[in-house]
Amino acid sequence: MKTAVIAFIALMPLAAQDIKMPASLDRLAEKASEVVDVTMDSSLLQMASKFLSDKDADEAKAKKIVNGLKGIYVKSFEFDKAGEYDITDIEALRSQLRSPVWSRIVGVKNKNKGENAEVYLKNENGKISGLTVIVTEPKQLTIVNIVGTIDPEELSELGGHFGIPKIDASTKKGDKGKDD
Repeated sequence: MKTAVIAFIALMPLAAQDIKMPASLDRLAEKASEVVDVTMDSSLLQMASKFLSDKDADEAKAKKIVNGLKGIYVKSFEFDKAGEYDITDIEALRSQLRSPVWSRIVGVKNKNKGENAEVYLKNENGKISGLTVIVTEPKQLTIVNIVGTIDPEELSELGGHFGIPKIDASTKKGDKGKDD
């Protein structure tokens, strides 16, 4: 019991802080054949949002969403061969996401292809205040961290902006299994 109390007290500051990208990720850049590193704090987001048009409906929606954000951070590494990174490289990140304010809402594992995806939401006072996505594949590792107030219904509007991949959520009948 004493150990549990000490662990709880030690982890309490993590609940109040945004997640930090582990230093081990920086070392992966040396091994990777392609690296995407997007670091946009609130001041950069505000400046970048000025380039979004109010006349284009999609860009206007993205601009509105950005106003509530404190940061967008994307790290993606593509490797020439499997095994260039170790799952322990992201364990420090996952341990931060085990705090009480974070909830894993999606977990997808494909043992045959070695592909995994996890989506975590940070909930503070009944509002979503953060989103983290971790995608691991044998030759690729991608982490997306969005900090700030997020409306889940508007989140897809950020796709295609600020280094966040555009996701087409529509599914056409007859396409099922097409990419399998």
